[in-house]
Amino acid sequence: MQKQDSRATTYTTLAAGPDFRHEIEIKRSRFITVLRRADNEETARDLVAALRRGFHDARHHCSAFVLGPDRDIQRSNDDGEPSGTAGIPMLEAIIKRETAPGVTDLSDVSAVVVRYFGGILLGAGGLVRAYSESVSAALEWAPLVRRSRLRICEASVPHAAAGRLENDLRAAGFVMAESSYSANDTMLRLAVPDDAAEISAATDRVLSLTAGRTGLTPAGTEWIDVPLP
Repeated sequence: MQKQDSRATTYTTLAAGPDFRHEIEIKRSRFITVLRRADNEETARDLVAALRRGFHDARHHCSAFVLGPDRDIQRSNDDGEPSGTAGIPMLEAIIKRETAPGVTDLSDVSAVVVRYFGGILLGAGGLVRAYSESVSAALEWAPLVRRSRLRICEASVPHAAAGRLENDLRAAGFVMAESSYSANDTMLRLAVPDDAAEISAATDRVLSLTAGRTGLTPAGTEWIDVPLP
């Protein structure tokens, strides 16, 4: 659960879904990068443990993770590689990844690079480049989303009308949070910027779509995934 009092109101992270895997080969060594979305240290470290089991015959399982909207938790581990040649380059690849021109805000990402040694020594500089490139290449292909702290506004509508109203709101560009249900009604939940003008505009749109029968009630803030533009 993300802290509501963070300084940041938006950042970029991996899209929800299974772990993302990417592999490169450098001088016969295999570098298998696995990325996981993680919003706490336990989830981030679980990835390392899982890959140690899954790739138990590999020589190294180096790791790095960045957590939190403010990216205030950052950890890395060389796992037997020469000090500073694996974990830190991996960490920097996450921190310095541009998600938009001039924007470096990637977080809630755990990265593990599994290395199978190919018999050719890379040297310290070669290892730094290899681990950095492994994570950077994986991030180039991994699906990303914007995670924003948005105001939730609720509208209670009959079940029969909920589907059409939700489709109309999505078509109008509104972000929908997860709905809830009672015996007779569906509680639609819109996620809008925490701004009076934005909330007013959303309310007007719902009133227009329901012929004035339904308004919106602000109901706190939540972190919501929003597709990247």
